[in-house]
Amino acid sequence: MAGMHEVDYKVFGDDMQYVEVELDPGEAAVAEAGGMFYMEDGIAMETIFGDGSQQTSFVDALLGAGKRLLIGESLFMTVFMNTAQQKKRVAFAAPYPGKIVPVKLSEVGGELIAQKDSFLAAAKGVSIGIAFQKRLGVGFFGGEGFIMERLQGDGWAFVHAGGMLTERTLAPGEILRVDTGCLVALQPTVDYDIQFVGNIKSALFGGEGLFFATLRGPGRIWLQSLPLSRMARRIVAAAPQTGRGGREEGSVLGTLGDILSGDRS
Repeated sequence: MAGMHEVDYKVFGDDMQYVEVELDPGEAAVAEAGGMFYMEDGIAMETIFGDGSQQTSFVDALLGAGKRLLIGESLFMTVFMNTAQQKKRVAFAAPYPGKIVPVKLSEVGGELIAQKDSFLAAAKGVSIGIAFQKRLGVGFFGGEGFIMERLQGDGWAFVHAGGMLTERTLAPGEILRVDTGCLVALQPTVDYDIQFVGNIKSALFGGEGLFFATLRGPGRIWLQSLPLSRMARRIVAAAPQTGRGGREEGSVLGTLGDILSGDRS
């Protein structure tokens, strides 16, 4: 893709990571608003409409930005450009405990499908759009997985996985079933659908929720052990609630709610 910037990077930290991107003069990186950790003197920060990729017209930029609005993201992104005469660095921090996954898009076929909350930053020129899952099951029950982000280009993109990260390559026809929120990213060659767990007894008392994602190879997938949605539910469930309609920690209603949502282990 024309205009793709070839950036260098280094990931720091263990459970709370950040990625430091080294920019040559004139190079730039793009990120969601609020993702910047620090930047050296000589880095110019500019808010742009859309993702900064090479659209052919304002209408293309408007459509791309409008699609981003559908997944709850801002119409605008931030570009960090090195305007100095020597290398400069800008860093982006992970929003919660986990691992940062650097992906060279040219090595995965030029395209990656990622959960909408997992994108952190990318080299300027990477197109950041959306991908609708076509299956009805995904549409009605997928939760996190119905609308995902589509990253296209040949440069570096950085996504974030909560908890521990695992990467697998599925063989043609190989099937893996995972919790819907535990999917971080996949190649578009991987077939993705949402399925019911199988029976009411398992759904109500198995502790794993009503639906899971079915991934069928071939292609690479990235999984996370602690999705943000699961961590947030656990925090809310552990916090005592008082007042009308509230409940204290350990109440029967709270336990039943956890079972039905698949949030009790």
